[in-house]
Amino acid sequence: MGRTYRVISGDSHLDLSPERWTHRVPPEWRDRAPRLVKLPNGADAVAIENRPLHRVSFARMGGVPSSEAHKRKPTFAGHAGSGSPEQRLREQDQDGVDAEIMFTHSTHTSFWRGIREDEGYRVLIHAYNEFLAEEYCVYAPDRLLAMGVIPSTGLEDALGELEYCARAGLKGVALHRFPSGKGYPTPEDDRFWARALELRMPITSHTNGGSTRFTNEGPVFPYPRAETETRVQRDPISIEFFRFCGDAAFAPIQLAFAGVFDRFPDLQIYWGETQAGWLPFALWQIDDHYDRYMSLVNEQWGLEPLERRPSDYLRSQNLWGFLYDAVAVRLRHDAGVQALLWGSDFAHIASNWPHSRQIIDEIFTGVPEDERHLMLAGNAVRFFHLEDEG
Repeated sequence: MGRTYRVISGDSHLDLSPERWTHRVPPEWRDRAPRLVKLPNGADAVAIENRPLHRVSFARMGGVPSSEAHKRKPTFAGHAGSGSPEQRLREQDQDGVDAEIMFTHSTHTSFWRGIREDEGYRVLIHAYNEFLAEEYCVYAPDRLLAMGVIPSTGLEDALGELEYCARAGLKGVALHRFPSGKGYPTPEDDRFWARALELRMPITSHTNGGSTRFTNEGPVFPYPRAETETRVQRDPISIEFFRFCGDAAFAPIQLAFAGVFDRFPDLQIYWGETQAGWLPFALWQIDDHYDRYMSLVNEQWGLEPLERRPSDYLRSQNLWGFLYDAVAVRLRHDAGVQALLWGSDFAHIASNWPHSRQIIDEIFTGVPEDERHLMLAGNAVRFFHLEDEG
């Protein structure tokens, strides 16, 4: 039985103390799992081998006025968003939100890679996904919509965890690298895209500071005659195509040039917390630079032109998450109303919890009800295959 969704946060966060889930780690690895430590000043941090302490950031203190956050001691206990699933539902109700798409930040998953053995890293990822599916989200599976974490230890591991997340009932998975574990698409990734479509498993990624660039390692684009030019400093697409508009669309353009979107026309990927006010300009700017420089790229680096214009791939096969972004709402038709998802960013300090409804009313002033519904709930219902009785 479904529920009626009026407001879904397409970008929220899980920042949980490790002891909430590390009991799921098999005994032979448990003493090497992340652990909570208390700093001399009373703040919390997380420790794991081969990594500096990961200190709980002031940016994680949702609900605390920005003028006060730096005066508090950042801890897990007692702060919004860090408690039980029961607490999380109460926090949603306080904010007037019906459900949340929840991400585990990539800083956590790269931090867990302090365990150098691939097996140990995979074990941590799987234990965490088990916790999400079997202890946390199960409490309210129509409201607690956490994205499963995909390991970066190779395609077979990525496929295995994708299969588990689908069987366990999670509503989607989040990539922090491409499925092969690389920072660029590889032909073997096609097995992952194909299986995700077969499973009807949504694919998402939470951006790093608004960028979709996974890494600077090359070859970031598949140049047949690249030689040393694949270094980012001299990469012609990296230099020219994204001038003046940043790299918030970097990974989707990588996928387009790798032919992924052409081979899988039904594939869509949701990029959380990119904002979207930049998107109409970027759609025009990247197309313009494509027209100006693609012949040169083809002649000197051997890269074939795209089957469609870059903006077409960005519009039709990608969705974009925005927070407090009145520009995105104002320019929604240029970006595509069907491609935009509002998110609260709870429980981070960039959120306006528990006042999201006031912010929504502010930035959606004058927006027709059908368009408002798409960006606040309808697009998320469609993309994440939610049962909506509305």
